[in-house]
Amino acid sequence: MDISTTDAVVEIISDNSSATSYGKLSTFRKSTHIISGIRKEIIECFIRLNIFRIIVSNIKNPVNWIRILLKLDQRRRKFSGESRIMKLAKVDGKYHWDLYIPAWPSKAFDEFIKAEINRIVPLKTNTNRFTNIFFAITKKCSLQCEHCFEWEALNKKEKLSADDIHQIINTFQRYGTSQIQITGGEPMLRVKDILNELNSADKKTEFWVLTSGYNFTEENATLLKTAGLKGVVISVDHFDPYRHNVFRGNMNSFKWVEDAVKNASAANLVIAFSICVTREFVSMQNLFAYASLAKNMGAAFIQILEPKPVGHYKDKNVLLEQSQLEVLEAFFWQMNYSGKYTDFPLVNYHGYYQRSTGCFAAGNRNLYVDTDGDLHACPFCHKKTGNVLSSDLAESICKLEKEGCMSFSVADY
Repeated sequence: MDISTTDAVVEIISDNSSATSYGKLSTFRKSTHIISGIRKEIIECFIRLNIFRIIVSNIKNPVNWIRILLKLDQRRRKFSGESRIMKLAKVDGKYHWDLYIPAWPSKAFDEFIKAEINRIVPLKTNTNRFTNIFFAITKKCSLQCEHCFEWEALNKKEKLSADDIHQIINTFQRYGTSQIQITGGEPMLRVKDILNELNSADKKTEFWVLTSGYNFTEENATLLKTAGLKGVVISVDHFDPYRHNVFRGNMNSFKWVEDAVKNASAANLVIAFSICVTREFVSMQNLFAYASLAKNMGAAFIQILEPKPVGHYKDKNVLLEQSQLEVLEAFFWQMNYSGKYTDFPLVNYHGYYQRSTGCFAAGNRNLYVDTDGDLHACPFCHKKTGNVLSSDLAESICKLEKEGCMSFSVADY
């Protein structure tokens, strides 16, 4: 990847008013503060000290202290080479640098680190089995999204009762998981069930809601935050409101996004924007315009999803071309590792991680539970291996691990 060339392209774009003309929402109250420079370096020092404290507290042999630190650094280098991320997002007194790593300082972060240590040197104490669980709690949705991965189940009769939802969440909390990401359908249609789960859940797990913005009212945002919700991932599939609405199949969709962002920010929730980047969308100019919108609306993260031939895209030729993947990877590197964009949101790009290090799904560190309670490798890799409510779960997870990811090798650590 030619970073110097991409630098030049992005500099031109950043001076082009048409590329940022959609970022008109600067009146939003922003709960996100992007930290860089010396402040970021100081915070990183404290985070490293905390990690070292956890290692020393759980490992007696000093030789293993060094081994673990070297292994953790080796994993970081697999993601970013010799580069270091240039910024952190601070929300409600906590610091974030990856959408799928718990905030620091927190009990969830400490448990996450213990689980990573356990993968290097087995600990005698119990640790989290999973990093993330994606759990679709409803088939209901007011949208008809172009890329919907649950298309076949959409707006069918619900199979999961409130008790079923509680049992599934409780089961994975017993296994140990750093995060549970609640999705659907539109999960905010079952906001009362979400509140019940948050109020009873073990606080060692972070909870997030993945939403279109529908029903994310000021009251609901406040109730969710009070009950323990960490953040909200809002689907925003274009910087142009009209094109977003067309993609989502509802002309009210972008207004829901605006309202959800305002309400989430007022409640001091972490905000992430999630976009499925189509062939028609992928260009550096479009990506930068999208990043400008996310920045001006106060998002901490941008999540990039590649289209997959599942759900509504089943049997369609939607996979991105190699040249488009290179544009996305260049954008990912610029936003996270260039000092020029330290006031922009952090970018999570799963496709890059999967190609560079392997897939962490399929029971490795995460998996997907669908609207029937069935286990799958991930939301975009449908291969049922059992049901949380009716199958031998340990056996189902083991089968999921053995079968792995259909598209990528599984990460070897």
